[in-house]
Amino acid sequence: MKKPKVIGITGGIGSGKSTLSDLLRGQGYPVYDTDMEARRLQNTDEALVHSTKELLGEEVYREGLLDRSKVAAMVFTDSVLLRQLTALVHPVVKHDFKEWLDKQTARSVFIESAVLFEGGFDALTDTVIVVTAPEELRIRRVMDRDGISRAQVMARIKNQLPEAEKLMKADIIITTDKGISTDVFSRITSLFKR
Repeated sequence: MKKPKVIGITGGIGSGKSTLSDLLRGQGYPVYDTDMEARRLQNTDEALVHSTKELLGEEVYREGLLDRSKVAAMVFTDSVLLRQLTALVHPVVKHDFKEWLDKQTARSVFIESAVLFEGGFDALTDTVIVVTAPEELRIRRVMDRDGISRAQVMARIKNQLPEAEKLMKADIIITTDKGISTDVFSRITSLFKR
């Protein structure tokens, strides 16, 4: 069986990655969301749970579930701690993605990741789409979506690869300052039907 073409979707926080992924899922494309799967694995993978508790303390788990807001408060103000946590999580997510990929039968599949380049997930892709939007719009989107302050959004942006670097590594760039038009979406999906 031929392996599917793997298309990476990345972009800064609030850029519209999830909107694009949702549209693709709606058209029947398989999409692996590294953020969502990392959340699942941080609650279900025993070795990862253990190493996370060792790094951050037992108190980051409440009733067996990772307290994401507590973790965010810790790691987005401490870049060393953030790097240590991602060094634990990324290998587990990569392994899970490879297992997921082995089960796929579609000609094209997508992997959505805010840290596609930082986490080395781009090495698993054939093509990379970078979703972008003006920074001020991204900040407003995240403040509205997550109910967090501007300072909290800026701390998260600061911990991501600069937008310019992502754009230089892109095969395809989608700007979402006005959303994702039907025409743009149709052109994207036509590239991967081949």
